[in-house]
Amino acid sequence: MTGKGMMDEEKKPLWQRLGWLVAIWVGSVVSLAIVAWLMRLFMSAAGLSTH
Repeated sequence: MTGKGMMDEEKKPLWQRLGWLVAIWVGSVVSLAIVAWLMRLFMSAAGLSTH
């Protein structure tokens, strides 16, 4: 096969690859925090206590 793949392309700089890794990690932590906050909100609205 003569098609270009990931190995044929130039590698992106390390800071850019690490930046994407950090951005994805931060995004997942923030989304998990939002889901947990929404669950607490719905639980308190239903009369359930969190402590």
